[in-house]
Amino acid sequence: MNLHVKSPLSTRDYDVFFERALNQLREERRYRVFADLERLAGRFPLAIWHSPNGPREVVIWCSNDYLGMAQHPKVVGAMMDAASRMGTGAGGTRNIAGTNHSLIELEHELADLHEKEAALVFTSGYVANETGISTIAKLLPDCLLLSDALNHNSMIEGVRKAGTARQVWRHNDVDHLEQLLRAAPPGRPKLILCESLYSMDGDVAPLHRICDLAERYGALTYVDEVHAVGMYGPRGGGIAERDGAMRRIDIIEGTLAKAFGCLGGYIAANANVIDAVRSHAPGFIFTTALPPPICAAATAAIRHLKTSQWERDRHQDRAARLRSALRSARLPLMPGDSHIVPLHVGDPGACKMASDLLLYYHGIYIQPINYPTVPRGSERLRITPSPLHDDALTDRLVGALLDVWDELGLPRPRCEDTDRALRG
Repeated sequence: MNLHVKSPLSTRDYDVFFERALNQLREERRYRVFADLERLAGRFPLAIWHSPNGPREVVIWCSNDYLGMAQHPKVVGAMMDAASRMGTGAGGTRNIAGTNHSLIELEHELADLHEKEAALVFTSGYVANETGISTIAKLLPDCLLLSDALNHNSMIEGVRKAGTARQVWRHNDVDHLEQLLRAAPPGRPKLILCESLYSMDGDVAPLHRICDLAERYGALTYVDEVHAVGMYGPRGGGIAERDGAMRRIDIIEGTLAKAFGCLGGYIAANANVIDAVRSHAPGFIFTTALPPPICAAATAAIRHLKTSQWERDRHQDRAARLRSALRSARLPLMPGDSHIVPLHVGDPGACKMASDLLLYYHGIYIQPINYPTVPRGSERLRITPSPLHDDALTDRLVGALLDVWDELGLPRPRCEDTDRALRG
């Protein structure tokens, strides 16, 4: 009897699998190349691009350090002071190594920012969502998760890892959300999940209407304020603070890595929710804590932005100035009025080429946003002006974009098309 016996896989056989996966991305024109950038403290938004032909100075137009706080003297000074006094590392997980005092101060500052009883810090906003959502859902018997269709991948992964029933409601469609809530048993635990400000389109959730439904149908609310904390509200508490909805929201999630210019994520809620997550969440229990210098820097940024309005006012002014210039130039500005300014391209290859041309020929860095970050056909350049992008830089950007659009033969809307898009 002849038996066909396959040989064991070799290292090369395994490598073929990875090569195939990479080639698939290249064929779909979604393979990403990272620019080697060196930010310059005190000169932001300027940076050094270590290009194949040597270092060049470029202007960054797509940073999520929205307010430039990563280079603020108070923030840098707090980090350096903490490092000199307490060292660079946390020493392990909080369950083993204990909690450094800087982390306690940071959590108190965050709870105060969001008018909650307590807060819990994670190593990133992604971990805060993935671990926070899944843990809370598992602690609620037969919990039904109701997630906005455009929620961030970290929220989607949190929902998936919860292992409980879930339903997706159409983006910002509160009528659809109410249909789902009405169909659920009144006594069943329910958790509504949404973002306050959606990072790719820059549109805002109707928080009060969502809270109205939560109260009517007995649901908890979980709102991701990652792209809004520090940016909106009289103390930088986010869209919820700006709209007077903060005390109506049960759980607020945010980041320290964007407007606050540092690293880490968190949730803020009542004391029992925070203590339950602290006690049950694997993504918290088994992860090394944030180091003292990072905690001290984040605390300094939060305290500064609680009392300083200049950054927020200047930032909104810069975003409005850029939007006006793009509209006047008849470039395909996508609808919205937040600090996120997306330009529609609609093709992954063209989007990558536009980004490359801006960098190589104009010294302007804007990363292309392609699938799966956004749906196919909605590829875009996502521009994020900061308070430090002056009029000259804005005019230079618009001129470069016009050159690139002409070079690639990309469509430019008629004036009435642009106005219609801006009206939504």
